[in-house]
Amino acid sequence: MAEPRQRVQEQDKILRRSNFDAVESNFTPEQVKIEASRCLHCKNPRCVQGCPVNIQIPDFIQALKEDNLEKAGDIIRQTSMLPSVCGRVCPQERQCEGNCILGIKGEAVAIGALERYVGDNTKAAKTEIVSSGKKVAIVGSGCAGITAAADLRKAGHEVVVFEALHKLGGVLRYGIPPFRLPRTFLDREISNLKEMGVKFHTNVIVGKSITLKQLQKDGFDAIFISSGAGFPKMMNIKGENLNGVYSANEFLTRVNLMGAGCTENSCTPLKIGKKAAIIGGGNVAMDAARTAVRVGFEDVSIMYRRTEKELPARLEEIRHAKEEGINFKLLRSPVEILEKDGYVSGMKFEIMELGEPDESGRRRPVGTGRYEIEDVDTVIVALGTNPNPIIQSSAISDGLNLETDKKGYIVVDEEKRATSIPCIYAGGDVAPVGESNAINAMGAGKKAAKAINDLLRD
Repeated sequence: MAEPRQRVQEQDKILRRSNFDAVESNFTPEQVKIEASRCLHCKNPRCVQGCPVNIQIPDFIQALKEDNLEKAGDIIRQTSMLPSVCGRVCPQERQCEGNCILGIKGEAVAIGALERYVGDNTKAAKTEIVSSGKKVAIVGSGCAGITAAADLRKAGHEVVVFEALHKLGGVLRYGIPPFRLPRTFLDREISNLKEMGVKFHTNVIVGKSITLKQLQKDGFDAIFISSGAGFPKMMNIKGENLNGVYSANEFLTRVNLMGAGCTENSCTPLKIGKKAAIIGGGNVAMDAARTAVRVGFEDVSIMYRRTEKELPARLEEIRHAKEEGINFKLLRSPVEILEKDGYVSGMKFEIMELGEPDESGRRRPVGTGRYEIEDVDTVIVALGTNPNPIIQSSAISDGLNLETDKKGYIVVDEEKRATSIPCIYAGGDVAPVGESNAINAMGAGKKAAKAINDLLRD
C-alpha cells in the first residue's frame, strides 16, 4: 500500500504521568480519509468474522470513504451501541485488526481508531419503539447489560437495569481508568439508552436488595444476569492481609469511582506510599500500574512470572506503561509479603525460568530455587477475578436451581446464554465463554437478547 497506517497523537509521556486525561487523541478528518482509503473492501471480510458483535466493518469504512460520517455511525450502531467504548478498549490486534488481510505482510487497517472517531462524532439515530407488553430485568450495567438493554428495548420490551453501585457502567467505569476511557463518552452512550426508554435503578444489589424470585413475582417475563466478576483472586501467601495490600479491583474502584488519591476529601482515601509492586501481566495490571503512577507512587513495578513475550496485556498498554516509567521485573513469582508494624515492608520473590508449554500454549514458569527481596510498601494484586456468589447463593436459598461450575460461574448454553432456570439468561464475566473482555461481553449480551426476543415473541 502506498499510504502507511495513520497514528493518533498521544499526550506527552512525562506530562501524562500527573493527570488522568486521555492519552490518545482522535484521528483528524484528513487521517480518517487516508486510513479509510487503505481498506481493500474484501469480498470475504475476515475482520467482520473476528468481531464478536459482527460490525460490518468494510461497510462503515466505505461510508467514511464517501464522506458520509452519519451513515458510518448508523452502520456501526446496527450491531454495537458502544462504538466510542469499543474503539478504545477492545483488543483489536487479536480480533478485527488481527484478521485484516493487510496485516499479513504489513500493517492492518486501524479499525479501532476509525470506530472511535465515528462513535465520538456521531449520535445514535432516534428509534421508534412499539411496545410488546413484555418486561425484562437486567442485572448489571456493564458491557453485556448495556448491549442487551439496547437490543431488547428496540424490540419493544420494557427494560429495567439494576446496578449495585451508585454510578452506571460497571467495569467500564470502576475498572478502566479515564486516561483510557474518558467518562464523557461512556456517559453519552448510557444517555442514549435512557432516551430510548431504558430504566435504570442504582444501589440495588440483586441477591440482597431484591432476589431473582422477587423479580419473577414482580412480573418480569425474562431476566438477564450480567453482574460481572468482582470477587478478586488473591495469591494465598503469607502477609496478604497486611495494610498496604490491595486487590486491583479495590484499588481501581477506589480511584476511578470514589476519587481516592485524586482529591483530598475522598471518602475512601488511599495511603500513597513510595514503591508499589503490581502482581500480574494483563490489562488490569497495566491499568493499576499506570494509575499508581498518577496518584503519586514514585516507583512502580510490574512483577510477572513469565517473560515479556507471554504478557497477556495489549501491546499498546505495555508500550504506554513503559513510556510512563513503569518497571517490568519479569520471571518473578511472589512467595511472601514482608511486614513491619502491620504494614508492607517488602516482598520476597522466587526467580523463575520457562519450561514446557501449559494448556494455554504459553511456556510454564518453573521455580529455580533462587530468591530475591524487593523493597516495596504497597502490593496490588491483579491476577483476575471470580464471580461474587451473592446472586447464586440467594437463588439457592429461594429454591431456584441456578447451575454454577466449581469456580462459581453461572453455567449457560453457549449460543443462547440460557441458564438452568427457564426465562433466566446470563452473560459477560459472570458466565464467560471465551476470553473475558468488553467486546466478548457485548457479544454475550446480543446473543442473550436475541434468545429473549425469540422467547417473548413465541
